[in-house]
Amino acid sequence: MIQLRNIEKFYEHGPTKTFVLRRVNLDIKEGEFVSIMGPSGAGKSTLLHIIGMHDSAWAGEFYFLEQPIHRLGKKDRSELYKKHIGFVFQSYHLLDDLTVYENLEIPLSYRNVKKGERESIVCDVLDRFSIVGKKDLFPNQLSGGQQQLVAVARAMIANPKVILADEPTG
Repeated sequence: MIQLRNIEKFYEHGPTKTFVLRRVNLDIKEGEFVSIMGPSGAGKSTLLHIIGMHDSAWAGEFYFLEQPIHRLGKKDRSELYKKHIGFVFQSYHLLDDLTVYENLEIPLSYRNVKKGERESIVCDVLDRFSIVGKKDLFPNQLSGGQQQLVAVARAMIANPKVILADEPTG
């Protein structure tokens, strides 16, 4: 499902290169649960953002569902991401101007799910995550734990093939 070959990410400071990732090789098969651990600054978040297709400034080969991500343009990568990847960000990234309901609806609208079906799916997820009573609240009206729960629900709502979670427990 995911293959990384010699992935490298670095920053240049004049003639000096500072590597964040160097010669990373990884194979993840469908259904596998993988945890990436290491000290702060080891490149864990950077690696997740590359796998999540949020970062395109890297070298190496990256295959996702047999698609050569390293050869795809931004638009094609974006389509793959929206269709197949759910992401729980370290700082949740809920949209402040949208309610819980609207934050949950976003991944479905990216996938062109019809309005009636979106409503049904969002209502089901609100119920499954026991947050029906929070649906009209904005992120700043939620506790940190509730924001975290909404972020997880948003990542899962469209049944992605892959869920990436960057320090989901804080």
